[in-house]
Amino acid sequence: MHRIIKLLTGTIALAFFCMVCQLEAAERQPGDRPNLIVIMVDDMGYAGVSCFGNPYFKTPEIDRLAAEGMKFTDFHSSGTVCSPTRAGLLTGRYQQRAGIEAVIHPVGDHPEHRKGLSKSENTFAELLKQAGYRTGLIGKWHQGYPHNSAEFHPDNHGFDTFVGYHSGNIDFISHVGDHVKHDWWHGRNETQEPGYSTHLINQYALQFIKENQDQPFCLYLAHEAIHNPVQVPGDPVRRTEAEGWKRWKPANEAERIEKFRGMTLPVDEGVGQIREFLVESGLDKNTFVLFFSDNGPSRDFPSGSPKWRGGKGSVYEGGHRVPAIAWWPEKIQAGTVTDVPAISIDVMPTLLGIAHVETPRDRPLDGVDLSPVLFEQKSLAERPLFWASLSNNGSRSEALRAGPWKLVVQHPRATPGTFENEKVELYRLDQDPGEENNLSKAEPQRTSRMLKQLKNWYQ
Repeated sequence: MHRIIKLLTGTIALAFFCMVCQLEAAERQPGDRPNLIVIMVDDMGYAGVSCFGNPYFKTPEIDRLAAEGMKFTDFHSSGTVCSPTRAGLLTGRYQQRAGIEAVIHPVGDHPEHRKGLSKSENTFAELLKQAGYRTGLIGKWHQGYPHNSAEFHPDNHGFDTFVGYHSGNIDFISHVGDHVKHDWWHGRNETQEPGYSTHLINQYALQFIKENQDQPFCLYLAHEAIHNPVQVPGDPVRRTEAEGWKRWKPANEAERIEKFRGMTLPVDEGVGQIREFLVESGLDKNTFVLFFSDNGPSRDFPSGSPKWRGGKGSVYEGGHRVPAIAWWPEKIQAGTVTDVPAISIDVMPTLLGIAHVETPRDRPLDGVDLSPVLFEQKSLAERPLFWASLSNNGSRSEALRAGPWKLVVQHPRATPGTFENEKVELYRLDQDPGEENNLSKAEPQRTSRMLKQLKNWYQ
């Protein structure tokens, strides 16, 4: 009898201990699993917002985010165009590993049209969902057309909620995509919904946050702006299924800048709406926000910086050096600026690190966790950064950054997987940020060494 009582006492004590541990874990949960918001704008160059030098107009809400958080002055997209950067962002790996080296093309007979993100790839949404997060994608997907393969749908890559479009861009009013088909969806349901697309993206992003505020959530907010078609609120439809795309051309530079302003400010307003709700609801103390662009500026708008050479599609700095801001009150020191080189494939390991989620072992990540930079203002160990840009006409270029040195390789008529017809350039960015003085002949050994390193990475 005495032994039975001891066993019962031990069992009750063990049960009580487990209950206490569960309660402690529940109490720790909010801090251990902060909310995560990734805001990515489209085709915005380094000087697209006023806190990064926009000379044409102010972006007060994005500026406030920067004033209350950290600015990255040496942040880069991993691609120079839409689809590759998004693949790298989602997987934390250079996008070539996922087979997405060029824009997923809207035309059905184009060789890049049938490509998309394979289900075999791990995304941050999948891993966070497995860890108990609610996950949402609002806006642009551009990781494959589900009519080509069901595995390309966002819900097969970890997103509980999807409101947006599959293609590279849609008419902001009619929502007809660049494949000249209507392209606005709620999950798997095609939806005829009136509204300017940036306003809708803002609306559903805020709705997702409000609906999931009582549990950990991860929101990937992928804006269409400031990608073409060039349309501001109140403009007419420029693309229909019946007539295709009537491309807008500015009458003068003043009109171009006014359209640039009119497409940027709704994004700024949306950032302000999200920040305001987070602060008013008290979620700000437990929410990490990262804002950046998917690549450099297109020719439609002057959002680049005169300091950088090139734009969208280029492996020169202007094609991939983009504005980036991190915000988390009381975690990230307000008003800080870092010149630590970072790249968009760092986002996934950073999100997983903040959420205390293990990184996948079957597919090692190329990116690194930026937490030491964000929360301790430390530097990172020097590492090489790589870019490859494959245009839809078959020309290709690559670049390698190693400390202040940058190697650029051009292939006007490249065969995939080879380094034929190579034109090699070498620049020292700390002395020549505009990449004007080619030092490849003055530094032959360095050039040869970096070229070998770049070839090994690409092949």
